[in-house]
Amino acid sequence: MARVICIANQKGGVGKTTTSVNLAAGLAEMGRRVLIIDMDPQGNASSGLGVKRYENQEGNAYHALIGERAIKETVQKTGTDNLYIVAANPDLVGAEIELVEMPNREYRLKSEIETITSEYDYILIDCPPSLGLLTINALSAADTFLVPLQCEYYALEGLSQLLNTAGLIKKNLNPSLKIEGIVLTMFDKRNNLSHQVVSEIQSHFGDKVFEAIVPRNVRLSEAPSHGQSIFGYDPKSVGAKKYLELATELDRRVYGEKAREEEALASNTAPERAAEAQQGEAHV
Repeated sequence: MARVICIANQKGGVGKTTTSVNLAAGLAEMGRRVLIIDMDPQGNASSGLGVKRYENQEGNAYHALIGERAIKETVQKTGTDNLYIVAANPDLVGAEIELVEMPNREYRLKSEIETITSEYDYILIDCPPSLGLLTINALSAADTFLVPLQCEYYALEGLSQLLNTAGLIKKNLNPSLKIEGIVLTMFDKRNNLSHQVVSEIQSHFGDKVFEAIVPRNVRLSEAPSHGQSIFGYDPKSVGAKKYLELATELDRRVYGEKAREEEALASNTAPERAAEAQQGEAHV
């Protein structure tokens, strides 16, 4: 069963799409089967993986969201093994308007994702830099949300707004929604402010902050123009190293959590099984 992770931050330019693409590619490099759902009308995650946004005649995220196509029909392969994408294009702008009058408008994406969760290990949803119906659909469909946070002062203000929105969605639409963690991006070790932001976030959010911190890296900026993740463009770069560290850390968290849940379930059912066995022996 896939872990559905919404990658969100309503502030633009914080490395959200860069994180979506390269985290997904890192997980795919590790052998995990990964699907990216591009919910941003700009379609940068799609073009960043070399997918032509109008190429798939079977449809894209827009068609899945408004019910014209099943989401399974809109999935495309990327140039990376184990990595798939539901592409986006500017048609999604219209979806914001069309969804307003649709029934269950906040759960359109959730109902589609539920049909494919058994086919992937991870489903990552790349959200637009806003808190409209597209992002609400993504947060309503997700198990967790992951926040890329630029190491600058104004990014802290955007974080508080996002956490407030996620709290409202948890209360009203998706009671099981949890924060997956915070990824610090665009870190500049020469900048004192970057160090201060890292220190403040780590002290406030503790283990919710991923240990892997993504630095400013020219190769990360260049890769999308070649339609490749950092692993395809320059796998030996610092950016590739850090995103592989992030993917490894996330995978360890997710599968460690699943193992603990299975262990707790087993320990809870053990007394019941013992009691059943005793009853069976008594009958014999």
